[in-house]
Amino acid sequence: MIRIKEIKAFPIRNDMVGALYKEDRKTPTPPRRPPWTKDAEVAGPMSGYARFKRLRSSWRFDGAVGCLATASDGTTGFGITRYGTPVISLINDHFASLLADENALATDRLWDMMMRMASPYGPGGLASYAISAVDLALWDMKGKILGLPVYELAGGPARESQFCYATGNDTDWHMELGFKATKLACPYGMFDGLEALARNEEFVARHREMIGPDIELMLDCWMAFDVEFAVRMAERLRPYRLRWIEDCLTPENMDAHTALRQRLPWQTLASGEHWYTPYPFSQAAAHHMVDIFQPDICWVGGFSGCQRINHIAEAAGIEVILHAGMNTPYGQHFSFANANVRWGEYFVGAAPGVPLEETIVFPGMATPKNGKLVPNGEPGFGLGLTESILDRMRI
Repeated sequence: MIRIKEIKAFPIRNDMVGALYKEDRKTPTPPRRPPWTKDAEVAGPMSGYARFKRLRSSWRFDGAVGCLATASDGTTGFGITRYGTPVISLINDHFASLLADENALATDRLWDMMMRMASPYGPGGLASYAISAVDLALWDMKGKILGLPVYELAGGPARESQFCYATGNDTDWHMELGFKATKLACPYGMFDGLEALARNEEFVARHREMIGPDIELMLDCWMAFDVEFAVRMAERLRPYRLRWIEDCLTPENMDAHTALRQRLPWQTLASGEHWYTPYPFSQAAAHHMVDIFQPDICWVGGFSGCQRINHIAEAAGIEVILHAGMNTPYGQHFSFANANVRWGEYFVGAAPGVPLEETIVFPGMATPKNGKLVPNGEPGFGLGLTESILDRMRI
């Protein structure tokens, strides 16, 4: 039996793309203009506080985390997550020693063990980030040991290629890249008052005119609304035929999600980016609070957590579209293997004119071509990491 020899978490660079270019000595393509992310205001839960309103980075606690799992035969697997030192401590000081010497292929057992280990302080929130990193590293290692891509371990391809939509406000660039669906980041929320309704409508109208009637358009509201504002905003935006509006409300307030569903029966609703572990998804499915679940595979509990969420969703007739699922091989493999995950999100944060291939997180990962993607078929998640690249990622 191949066993777990070691699990180790450590801080890695937030800008991992830089490590790849330094390794390969590539010259990046010059941008045509700065990306929308450089100075765009996006509404959020802290928009009511003036000194934190302008930029999310002014108040968000962050820090990229890498997790390296090593098996008794020397095979390694790598996972990533966020939120720095507290998450690293949970992995190294709690999970790692307790998982050592366990069966390296028993991913379901290992996930269940971590969830139960975390029960005294709660498996949601920061613990969910830690569980995600370890679980992804274990699936990567498992695929390498068995010589198969993870999507094959999970049942094989569910389709020939994965349909992808682009997220971000450089909509003209998304159209040039060949995407057939695009999602906007909403600039104004409930703290901006009545004026926000008109300004958001003008913003959405401008982008709908730019893309025409045959491209799907969505709106990410990033926890910036309450129920009343969301209802009034959706009514204003009805003429623009949004495929869905997402993440409108404070994630923990499940009663508010129920109320919004009741007041907007005609509008497709999406949420779940900030729900952790399968439990809130089970509650949301029981009351059909939303139409689309959007867990993040690097936050919600990893590949194993997403499998459970997808089973809940599929039984309830709810679609799953991973948050930023196409931006990592982890999400690509999960989406490709599941029939209920028909779309994939690709967040476009780099500047217009810069090819997507130059913005990848891992050297082995695929990028969308004309809005379609097929994951790397190498064993594990096909990350393409070398010792040298991994060393450059470390802080």
